[in-house]
Amino acid sequence: MASPARERSPDRVARRRCLVSRTADPREQLIRFVLDPEHRVVPDLDERLPGRGMWLSADRDVVNRAVAGKLFARTARAPATAEADLADKVEQLLAKRALESVGLARRAGQVVVGFEQVRAWLRASQAAVLIAAADGAADGRAKLRRLAPDLPLITAFSRAELGACLGRDEVVHAAVAPGGLAQRLLRDVKRLAGFRPGALDSSGAGAPPRRTEPRETTGLK
Repeated sequence: MASPARERSPDRVARRRCLVSRTADPREQLIRFVLDPEHRVVPDLDERLPGRGMWLSADRDVVNRAVAGKLFARTARAPATAEADLADKVEQLLAKRALESVGLARRAGQVVVGFEQVRAWLRASQAAVLIAAADGAADGRAKLRRLAPDLPLITAFSRAELGACLGRDEVVHAAVAPGGLAQRLLRDVKRLAGFRPGALDSSGAGAPPRRTEPRETTGLK
């Protein structure tokens, strides 16, 4: 039997099994669902709601297949109402949560806005995540990518959406400093990309992850 210290090792990745693919993936790549008191299927992005957790890969087609196949009821072994637009609701919640992270980062002084300010942060190695409005000029996004080919570039939101969470009428370019909010933002946008193609350009971003022997914890919690 493994010791408690070994069970808590940070090198071990908690995994959950997708109801559709039946593969066990890192939980940060999946979305947890639970049944509310009325037996409706609800997304639990914070992974805190009570009840038996049911996990799906963060992908529109996967969610639609789970709804069509009535997999929630089969897994819960109880009546479960999953609305036909569940995938749309997940997309909306992920987008809202990501924009909230950007707003929180602004209030914490961890965001700069404007191409020149972003470039200054890049020169000083102060940026962890780049943001470019989806409806901004393509050459502006290309310039950001050339300046920082190894940083993730979020392109999920319009100028108006970014402006609303950053206290401006509109925003085209922004950067987020390293830290917990940047990590939370990236996790949500990576999952959002499964519902909103083109939400994230992470090609070549960051160093290759350190290989570990994952701990496959596939329970439903």
